[in-house]
Parts: sequence; structure tokens; C-alpha cells
Amino acid sequence: MTARILVVDDIEANVRLLEAKLTAEYYDVITCYDGATALKLAAEEQPDIVLLDVMMPGMDGFQVCRRLKDDAATRHIPVVLVTALDGRQDRVTGLDAGADEFLTKPVEDLFLFARVRALTRLKLVIDELRKREESGRRLGVIEAAGARLGGTGGRVLIVDDNDRQAQRIATELAIEHRPVIESEPEKALLTARGPVDLVIVNAFAKNFDGLRLAANIRSDEATRHVPILAVVDIDERQRVVKALEIGVNDILARPVDPQELAARVRTQIKRKRYTDFLRNNLDQSLELAVTDALTGLHNRRYMTTQLKALGARAIHGGEPVSVLLVDIDHFKSVNDGYGHDVGDEVLKEFAVRLATNVRAIDLPCRYGGEEFAVVMPDTRLEDAQRIAERIRLHVSGSPFRLASGEALPVTISIGVATSLGEGDTPDSLLKRADEGLYEAKSSGRNRVVARAA
Repeated sequence: MTARILVVDDIEANVRLLEAKLTAEYYDVITCYDGATALKLAAEEQPDIVLLDVMMPGMDGFQVCRRLKDDAATRHIPVVLVTALDGRQDRVTGLDAGADEFLTKPVEDLFLFARVRALTRLKLVIDELRKREESGRRLGVIEAAGARLGGTGGRVLIVDDNDRQAQRIATELAIEHRPVIESEPEKALLTARGPVDLVIVNAFAKNFDGLRLAANIRSDEATRHVPILAVVDIDERQRVVKALEIGVNDILARPVDPQELAARVRTQIKRKRYTDFLRNNLDQSLELAVTDALTGLHNRRYMTTQLKALGARAIHGGEPVSVLLVDIDHFKSVNDGYGHDVGDEVLKEFAVRLATNVRAIDLPCRYGGEEFAVVMPDTRLEDAQRIAERIRLHVSGSPFRLASGEALPVTISIGVATSLGEGDTPDSLLKRADEGLYEAKSSGRNRVVARAA
């Protein structure tokens, strides 16, 4: 898995060393020597990761990191701070500035490449979500978010058989979050399926394999997006690298430092909320793309897709599929006499009545204008005709109540058709239903007509 990496350091020898190591592993490397240039290159080149020196003249790495994370164009880019400093406060400062990791010089190749690989996987996921969300924005089905996403107030699951360590972590986190402790991995897996923002796992637990638990969390469909913070013994290098390789999002060295714990937890929860926001926007865009905005029913595009699949199954010997085409009688006179606002009221009320008078397996859709359709899987012509008659009676038997309080009588005409098997197509099925609808309207309206081949 390759990536484009921006290396920033005011000492040329350090830059060249990192460039040589990364290039040898087939990474695409961009370099610069000061913070201002780094900000410019990050915005223009959109690297996958920034390796950023802390001790630089003018604008130090903390300032650069903070500005990268404050800029909407670059905040999604993972930042790894690289420095000769090894103090606890420097790590905390870097994490509070928004850094995704903090590596100490001289950087061990083992940790460097493990961290780069882990962050590259994360960046690929975020990029894909951002790309799809941007497509939704261009189509106008997603609105821009107004609120910033914070990293406090999360539900944190602590999985640890060391009671003293678990209680100490929970006590520290309780200041900002809602921690829950679990010592048994089976129960922890079930708890992680609930609304959990972060799982903290003791990777060196005595009574269970912490990395096996992390792998199970990552492989489970219900929990694979939950971030994992592993508590590790930093001297166990191979095990730490293995943790990153199986999908642990971050590591925390023992003994646990309260400030570093708080900073890393805050960072992981903030990132989860950002990716959740992107996923929710993507789900929203997909839903809106196949939903009629006025009535809330599925639109013609979605109906056509589903009908093709059901029709293909029927053609190859599956159960028949029926279609109802429904038209509101004299709807133009409603718009002309009462106005389009009242017309919209009628459409929305009819959509409710239609949806409540079909079966759970049926698919009611707005076909266009005042015309609606119902796709009915596993349904023969006589059954579809009976359901259509029920819908017609429900609509005509009870006037529509308008917002003004007036009662408006409404009737509908319905055409019904059923797939015939081999040689039939969705288009021919819809055409027969449309012919039935035309006959219903031309013969007096407020009736159901079924058309066989």
C-alpha cells in the first residue's frame, strides 16, 4: 500500500534520511524545510500523511499541526510529529494540537513504517467517504455541516483484567467521558456492539489475548468502525507493531499517563465522530437519491431498479411480480382551483394512504406528478387487483382534510398488470399496467382495471 508523504524538517540531513527510507519502501515523498511552505504544500498537494518536525525556527511543528487541523482543506490529513524531544508534556502538546502520532528521533524503522501503514489505511477510508460526500453536495442532496465535531462526552469501553489499571483509567476518563469496564472478552464484544465511541484494550492482559480481541472487534461487521486504543509495553516492539497491523488505531504506553490518555482518547473520539458524520451524510445522500422529497416514498429511479431485479427472477421461473399504476383523478382541477400548496397536501396525504394500504413486502413509489406505482413481489394478478380495490375504496371513502379544515373528496384510477414469465420485460409489464390505467380513466375514473397480455 503506497502513499504520498510530506516530510518537513529544517535540517536537510534529516529530510534526506527520511526521504531515502520512505522512497526505498516505494512511497512518494514531498519535502520542505519550514512551516509556511508545509502549509502551502499540504493544501496544494493533498498528501496522505505529513511527517512534521517539531523544533523548527519561526513556526514550530505544534503551530503547523494546529493550523493544518483548523483548515477544512487539510484537517483530514494525518500528522505525525517527529522530534528529538521525549518529554511527556511534548507528547501531550502534540496530541492536543491535533497530531495523530508522536515519534521520537532517531525514528526506528519498525515503528515508522507500521505507523505509516496504519495511517495510510485510515486516510484511504476517509478519502473515500469525503469523495462520496462531496458528490452528494454537488448533487444538492447533502447540506454542509454547521457544527464542529468534538472529542468529549464519549462512551468508552475499557477491556482489562488488571482491576487497578482499569479503575485508574476509568477514573481519569470519567472527567470528560462515560467509561465502562469489562474484564471478559466475550462480554466486551457484545458491549462493543452498542453505542461505543472507543474501546481501550490491555494488549498484555494475563487472562485473555488482547490482540485477538482487537482483531475480533475489527473483523465484526457491527464493530469494525469502532476505534481501538491499545495499552502496550513499548519495549515489546514486535507485539506493538502487530497491534498496528491488525487495525488498532492508537497505542498508549504503560504506565499510563493521565494527560496523554486524555489527549489520545479525545483525538480518537473526534476522529470517529468525523468519520461517522461522513458515513451518515453518505447514507443520507443515498437515501435522498432514491426518495421523492415531497411524499417520502421511493422515486421512479429506485422503482425501476427493483422492478428489473424482480422481473428477471420471475422470467427465470420465480414468483410473479405485479405492478399497480395509480393516478389521482382530476388532479389538475385541484391545483387550478385550490393552488399548488393544496395540491401538495393531497399528494402527501395520498402517499400516506397508499403506503398504509399495501403489504410490508410491497414497494409504493411516486412515479411522477400525480401518478404513483406499487411494485408487488410474489403477487398474482387476482391478488394485486384485490389490493388495488382496497386502496381505491380507502381513498374514495374518506375525504382528504386540508390544512384549512375543508374536506376535499378524492378518487383514483388504477391499472394492474402481472409478469408473464419468459419473454416479458419490466417495460412491457409497465406498459400493460399503463393501458389498464388509461382504460380506467377513459371509462369513467374511480375504478380498477387489470390488463392481461
